[in-house]
Amino acid sequence: QVQLVESGGDLVQPGGSLKLSCASSGSIFSIFAMKWYRQAPGKQRELVAVIGSGGNTNYRDSVKGRFTISRDNANNTGYLQMNGLKPEDTAVYYCNADIRLRPGGYLNTYWGQGTQVTVSS
Repeated sequence: QVQLVESGGDLVQPGGSLKLSCASSGSIFSIFAMKWYRQAPGKQRELVAVIGSGGNTNYRDSVKGRFTISRDNANNTGYLQMNGLKPEDTAVYYCNADIRLRPGGYLNTYWGQGTQVTVSS
């Protein structure tokens, strides 16, 4: 059974920084893309950042230059470094990963339970 567990969410003042982690556990052969999504109250879940297995990254426009996605393949862990946080970044942040459980197997998508990020003075 594969689990993704996020951590690092907190209350932070505008302009502050947080680093989110997403630890993957279970019988994992390989992880393809890792992604961070967020969902603010009353809004749809939106993609924030994605990192491929080779390290290529992509970000939504509103976080470019402030957020950095990274991964530690040896430990099956993903990260989201968030700098220059704004009140509009307030949301529950979810990690998402496309995981292959065995060689030649299908890619399955897994979600974490979410971690709350609140940006407020």
